[in-house]
Amino acid sequence: MMQQTEVFNIDTDPRALAWRWRGRQLQAVEFVQHIPLDTLLGIERQKLAAIANTRQFVQRRPANHMLLTGARGTGKSSLVKALLTEFGAQGLRLVEVSPHDLVDLPDIVAPLRSRPERFILYVDDFSVAANDPALTVLKTALDGGIEEPAENVLIYATSNRRHLLPEYRADNEEYHWEDGELHPGETTEEKISLSERFGLWLSFTPFDQAQYLEVVRAHLSRLDVNDWNESIEKAALRWALGRASRSGRVARQFARDWAGSNLAGDKAATE
Repeated sequence: MMQQTEVFNIDTDPRALAWRWRGRQLQAVEFVQHIPLDTLLGIERQKLAAIANTRQFVQRRPANHMLLTGARGTGKSSLVKALLTEFGAQGLRLVEVSPHDLVDLPDIVAPLRSRPERFILYVDDFSVAANDPALTVLKTALDGGIEEPAENVLIYATSNRRHLLPEYRADNEEYHWEDGELHPGETTEEKISLSERFGLWLSFTPFDQAQYLEVVRAHLSRLDVNDWNESIEKAALRWALGRASRSGRVARQFARDWAGSNLAGDKAATE
């Protein structure tokens, strides 16, 4: 007999830093991932903007919903988690919501509205079909409907897609010229309008080679590997080539692999 996941009520477990929305219930996260902001490298511009917006939010000043888009492994999700680490002591809380559970937004927000904490609804890897009913609910939450938006709730969403929805060749056929200007069709306008409903839009791009190697060196230094040389540089470049990506995630993975291998070799040599 399978053991059921214990469901916590936000009112009876107020000390939790984060929750998941699962099975139409808020489930407290027991082991929250703590990511210090200074471990996120190569995205200083994005960090500053996200920190400023979130600081305004926890200080009960006007702030915006935030959309983080860009290539995989560039730090979008890690940045949201790091904001919880940075501002958790100031009352910030995180509620993870699956993109397809956005249809439940009114029910998710209802128990949060009267709480003294500040809640970020964290929607990771957001990409849904154009006819998904979650889109209508999300647009209402971002723009406001007949119900007053909760003052203590913001939505932070990450996506690999710039306009959140899949884009098809047929969308380009709807473009047309009007008074000498090129205008998108209704389908494209609809897709663009969704992303534009986020007040703060942060783009994450892959690193060039120099940036990638700089981040590799920084991660190695944090792991007490400071003997940077041509051999390590070549190995780091081969690692990125094998993954067809130069990103913060790939740099961190290489650093852990290299440091672990060298530490193991040093240990064996002393035995």
